[in-house]
Amino acid sequence: MTDPALELDRAREQAAAALRRLGHAVVGHEADAALLLRIAELADSTAAGVETRTARSRPVEVMKRRLWEQPPADGAPMSHFPECVVSGQANPMGVGIHVRRDGEAAVAEFNLGPAFEGAPGRAHGGVVAAVFDDVMGYVLVVHRVPAFTGRLTVNYRAPVPLGVDLSVRARLRNRSGRKLFMVAEMTHGDDVICDAEGLFIAIPPERLGLPPDAAEVAGAGRPNSSSGALPPTAHER
Repeated sequence: MTDPALELDRAREQAAAALRRLGHAVVGHEADAALLLRIAELADSTAAGVETRTARSRPVEVMKRRLWEQPPADGAPMSHFPECVVSGQANPMGVGIHVRRDGEAAVAEFNLGPAFEGAPGRAHGGVVAAVFDDVMGYVLVVHRVPAFTGRLTVNYRAPVPLGVDLSVRARLRNRSGRKLFMVAEMTHGDDVICDAEGLFIAIPPERLGLPPDAAEVAGAGRPNSSSGALPPTAHER
């Protein structure tokens, strides 16, 4: 028996993937005026039809159940929410990275298309920073600690290329009270092209209606804990 809700979710992700592909195609390829105007007409008419439907919302209760009640299994894929602008597969304007748990680290695999270009042939630095921020956020999910970004510092060691397979690995370096210190690296093959440090501020779980033990951190109380995660980053060597 087909689950209508699951079918709708899959259809939304397919629509988003097609629109992301179209966006990269329009930016990355030449097209004549007639084709571009036809795209504009179809897009506008389709948007007008969608906009007649009921507005959507993302209930906080659903996020609490999905993100914080149980940590994902090791090796399992992770998702903040389907419409996340960085890792949501149902966001037509998103980056669409894929993230999985690796021990106490979070690992993302992705390929940045033409729509994310900054300097010619290179990814925009803001997109790179957003990827780092999002992947560090998944480390919070691994440790079951709701938190917000307080500071993010990115070291752009080399230009980030477009159209190639890239990876980001992030982990919790240590914790001091409500402050969680993250480190991450972006690699192209064996080369580290960027690294980052993040400071996240934990939110008391009671504010989200969660039990106090939802903020337990596996190994986070030990400074410089590296269980299941990265070797030292460039900042730590």
